[in-house]
Amino acid sequence: MSYDLAVWDGPRPADDASALEVLEGLYERFTGGNVEPPTPRIRQYVEELVAQWPDLSAGDEDEDTSPWSDGPLINNASGPLFYFGMVFSKYQEAALFASALARTSGLVCFDPQDRRLIA
Repeated sequence: MSYDLAVWDGPRPADDASALEVLEGLYERFTGGNVEPPTPRIRQYVEELVAQWPDLSAGDEDEDTSPWSDGPLINNASGPLFYFGMVFSKYQEAALFASALARTSGLVCFDPQDRRLIA
């Protein structure tokens, strides 16, 4: 089981319902067969996440220390959208860090499980 977050580069929606609409549009546009290189701000964000905890690659020994549910983490980024998962046993600390980093980076952070913006 994993816990997911969505982070995107763009204006902050006015409320949770608007944020869900934005996320659905971004997800439809930038996932599946429509993958694009991540924007510079999203790339920098991902680099800061993996500086905090190791990225996962095939055969990595860091699975026990990393909160990420897959890797390389940058593969979850497309254009202005970064939708990523954390292993459930480690998500609380990682989600707190990820949401605070998004805020200080000027990015929008959304919790798709609770369908709410994260401050």
